Amino acid sequence: MKRVFLFLLTNIAIVLVLSITLRLLGVERILDQSGAGLDLNALLIFAALFGFGGSFISLLISKWMAKRMIGAKPITQARNATEQWLLATIGQQANQAGIAMPEVAIYDSPDINAFATGPSRNNALVAVSTGLLNAMKRDEAEAVLGHEITHVANGDMVTLALIQGVVNTFVIFFSRVIGHTIDRVVFKNERGHGPAFWVSTIVAELVLGILASIIVMWFSRQREFRADSGGARLAGRSSMIAALRRLQQAHEQPHLPEQLAAFGISGRMGHGLSRLFMSHPPLAERIIALQAQG
Repeated sequence: MKRVFLFLLTNIAIVLVLSITLRLLGVERILDQSGAGLDLNALLIFAALFGFGGSFISLLISKWMAKRMIGAKPITQARNATEQWLLATIGQQANQAGIAMPEVAIYDSPDINAFATGPSRNNALVAVSTGLLNAMKRDEAEAVLGHEITHVANGDMVTLALIQGVVNTFVIFFSRVIGHTIDRVVFKNERGHGPAFWVSTIVAELVLGILASIIVMWFSRQREFRADSGGARLAGRSSMIAALRRLQQAHEQPHLPEQLAAFGISGRMGHGLSRLFMSHPPLAERIIALQAQG
């Protein structure tokens, strides 16, 4: 409950700050229409500021939020052999990938998982679950770390934020165009915006948001194949395949919060239409893709 509360509080704060900024800039005047027209240029500016603003603010605080959502404890100084190995392995892989040493953390969970996040290639966090450290062999865990380091080196977090910003912009823009059209054409409201505008805008945002998430999830699935290839280069193809097979053998679903699922190593399962909303490809497909590279 605390993690959910922190996530909701952060998003409310982001919206509040953006609303105040836009009001000071005079952009929110488009929401107080006095005539029958819709200022599309001002609306596009409004949508872009909200769409990209929310996405990049979330990116900037991603490390801070991630540590609090899952209770990850950063390793400032190794206290045992496992932590020494973890720091040394990530340091070596980061050097090979040409990025700065990321912050390293461990979080308490029986789930076999790890994730990377952060605002840039040289300011990232790699967090590993206790379940992964306990269940995987060292070469398998090394491959998982290589997978996450590749995410960081490829700039996947920034690219995902850019894509999210673009789809957010279009969702905000077109939902208000739809709401305005319904308010004027269907309900014949000629001045200002009536209840029909707000109701239809909310419904349109929900529907368009679901459709837009398909685009974001498609990109997320593609980057997993690239990260698997990177993990294979850093730790060996056989180790990467063994790590994915180990994940296949796990009976429980990942327990990362929904907001972090796309950054984990295994993701969630899906069937039928739900595959369109999967952040990760099926593990079997990822293994086949790695085998085909040989």
